[in-house]
Amino acid sequence: MVVLISGTGSNMAALLEASRDPGYGAGVVAVGSDRKGTRGIELAEEAGVPTFVVPFRDYTDRSLWNAAMAERISEHRPDLVVSAGFMRILGPAVIGSHPAVNIHPALLPSFPGAHAVRDALAHGVRITGTTIHFLDEGVDSGPIIDQVAVPVEDDDDESSLHERIKGVERRMLVDTVGRLAREGWTIDGRQVRFGRTEQSVADATDTKENR
Repeated sequence: MVVLISGTGSNMAALLEASRDPGYGAGVVAVGSDRKGTRGIELAEEAGVPTFVVPFRDYTDRSLWNAAMAERISEHRPDLVVSAGFMRILGPAVIGSHPAVNIHPALLPSFPGAHAVRDALAHGVRITGTTIHFLDEGVDSGPIIDQVAVPVEDDDDESSLHERIKGVERRMLVDTVGRLAREGWTIDGRQVRFGRTEQSVADATDTKENR
């Protein structure tokens, strides 16, 4: 997998740790970012993992940035792209070439977008949580793989609630990515199921041969 980050890379670090177990089923072949000088990139380099940066500010057009990001990802021939704290929308150039998953700090379809925790608190919900889903061309709108609920406490602010969600989402991300790697998956409409069918194996083989 190629893991994409925009900041400290705590979820990426958890995936790196999990992948050291031969039974996990997946390895991190590269870590990419849209920002220079992030702690997450430093952690990946310290672990000996190849890294790349495609700064969003260097491009005048989002589609050009997406094309450059897709090219850098494709150099590593991943079976899966994991958006783990990556704060940019990936376009068709990326998600049309590689299956990609994202972790989001809310129970989608509620509270999509960059301020999910703040929006959940403002709305007064008593339960929020985290969602891992496949990426599509919308904003946090792709097929849902798994979700875990997190209660909202009376004294929660955005920071305290987000920290509790992060702990839950890290475990869910590691578990889900491992299952996708070991078991495969099928998508029927918006329904995601673990396990390979004969057709999904054929499609995956065809995709890899045509990269």
